[in-house]
Amino acid sequence: MNTAILAFAIDCAIGDPRSSFHPVVLIGKLISLFEAFLYREDDSDNVKFCKGAVLMLCVLIISYCAADGIMYLASLAHNEYVTWAVGALLLSFTISPRTLSEAGHEIRAYLLAGDLENARFKVGWIVGRDTENLTVGEVTRATVETISENIVDGIVSPLFFFMLGGVPLAVMYRAANTMDSMIGYKNDKYMFFGRAAARADDVWNYVPARITGVLLIFAAFILHMDYRNAWRIMCRDANKHPSPNGGYTESTVAGALGIQLGGLNYYFGKPSFRTCMGDPIHELGPQHILQAIRLMYTTTILFLLVMAVVHYWYTGGRFL
Repeated sequence: MNTAILAFAIDCAIGDPRSSFHPVVLIGKLISLFEAFLYREDDSDNVKFCKGAVLMLCVLIISYCAADGIMYLASLAHNEYVTWAVGALLLSFTISPRTLSEAGHEIRAYLLAGDLENARFKVGWIVGRDTENLTVGEVTRATVETISENIVDGIVSPLFFFMLGGVPLAVMYRAANTMDSMIGYKNDKYMFFGRAAARADDVWNYVPARITGVLLIFAAFILHMDYRNAWRIMCRDANKHPSPNGGYTESTVAGALGIQLGGLNYYFGKPSFRTCMGDPIHELGPQHILQAIRLMYTTTILFLLVMAVVHYWYTGGRFL
């Protein structure tokens, strides 16, 4: 339990360092290496799917074994504080609340300063849609959607799998999520090659997404937001999202803030409409980015408390 708390503290203090030796960067390089070796454009769809599944399994196994090996080496020091520190550092690489918060605050600052051009440019770093012509409301919507969805991918899921299987399983989850972000697209290249990775990511996040939706309601209550509407909108709209998991956070945040998420986006100039979630009670603006960040941090702390209770019960009354 103290490993998770220390990991969160490390992230709050120093964030996610940009380094070519960052574990997620190394996982990305491993994925690219297997892709270069396995992907062939002239393969049949079935062969592409099988090769993509092989890539997924290899990356997951290597990631788990690497993290497990590091933890084993740390244990050779025969000092529990060394083990905690190494574990917390590795775990901190799998979560990203500070990174999400910094991106949101920067975009909000540009919007408050009336610098829509830089706000569009910055939001383009965290979303895949075209951003050149976004309005203030659309920039806000893109930012809130990204923060909301990443409460699962970037915080709760890694901590959930750490709770189940320690640091190696958390790193394994991060590898699965990284594969989805790199090859889990429904385009000509990855429709079949990346399908196994995309489906696996849906399975990994299924339970954490629903836990997060419930915790967001409690977070809205704590922050004096509209928790009743958050519950109502989650029940009504969560299944409208194209992802089986993304709707449980986006719809709940939309309900808590009294805003509407989803709608028309453009990708490489082509329009794509996603079913709306929430009701447009309030006009989207920079203040909603700050509220989404507060919901994110409160939900993170609530999940750490859940982990503490589970750990206390599992260990028969020991919090550490």
